[in-house]
Amino acid sequence: MTTPSRPAEAPPTAADYYAANRGGGLFSEAVSQRIGAQIAVRAHKHHLSPTVLTVFNLGLGCIISFAVIVAAGPVADGFPAAPVGLLALIGWQLAYAFDCSDGQLARVTGQASPAGGRLDVLCDVAVQSSLVAALAATAKAQEPDTPAWLLAAFAATWMVNLVTSVMQTGSQAASMVTSTSFPVRAVKLIRDYGFVVTVAGVLLTVAPQWTVWFVALFTLVNGGFLAASIAHTGREALRG
Repeated sequence: MTTPSRPAEAPPTAADYYAANRGGGLFSEAVSQRIGAQIAVRAHKHHLSPTVLTVFNLGLGCIISFAVIVAAGPVADGFPAAPVGLLALIGWQLAYAFDCSDGQLARVTGQASPAGGRLDVLCDVAVQSSLVAALAATAKAQEPDTPAWLLAAFAATWMVNLVTSVMQTGSQAASMVTSTSFPVRAVKLIRDYGFVVTVAGVLLTVAPQWTVWFVALFTLVNGGFLAASIAHTGREALRG
C-alpha cells in the first residue's frame, strides 16, 4: 500500500505578511503596508528575493522624481499639472509599497539579513533624496523667489523622519509620545511618510503653485520635532 504524500506547506498569505509589518503610521498601516503585503504574496509566488523588491523601490521612486524635476519648468509655464501630479501620486505610493513589502517578505520567509537591512535604508535615503529634489524643483519653478535657505532647510529636515524611524529599532528604541490612541495617531499623520507623499502628489496634481507652502510647513513641523527630540533625549541622558 502506498503512503499518501504529505501536502505541501501552504505559502504565506497577505495576512501573514501584513502581520509582520513595521508600522510607519496610521496611513501607512492602513494603505501602504496592505499594498506591500499583496506585493509580497506575488513576489514569493515568483521566487523574488526581498532585495529585488528593494531595488524596485529604488528604481521606481527615483524615476518618478526625475520625471517631476524635468516637468517642473514646463508645468510652471502652463503645461497641464494633472498628468505629472498623478504620475507622482501613484508612482511614489507604489515605490513606498515596495519598500514596505521587502521587509515583510524578508521577515516572514526568513530571508532577513544585516546586509539587506542596510541596503533597504540606503535605498530609502536615495529615493527620499530624489523626492525632496523633485519638490524643491517644483517650488522653485513655481515661485522663483523661493529662498535658497528654505530649500536647504527642507532637504535637511526631511531626513529627520528617516533617521528617527531607524532609531526606533533595536534595544535603545524610545518615543516621546507612547500613546497609540486614534487622536494621537491622527496628529502624527503629518510625519507619516505614506500620508506625506500622498499629500505631495495631490498637491502636484491640483495646485503645484502651493508647493512652496508645503515645503515651508514641512520644514517648520520637522524642525520643531527635531528640536523637541533633542530636548527630550537630552533630559533622558542627564537622568542617566
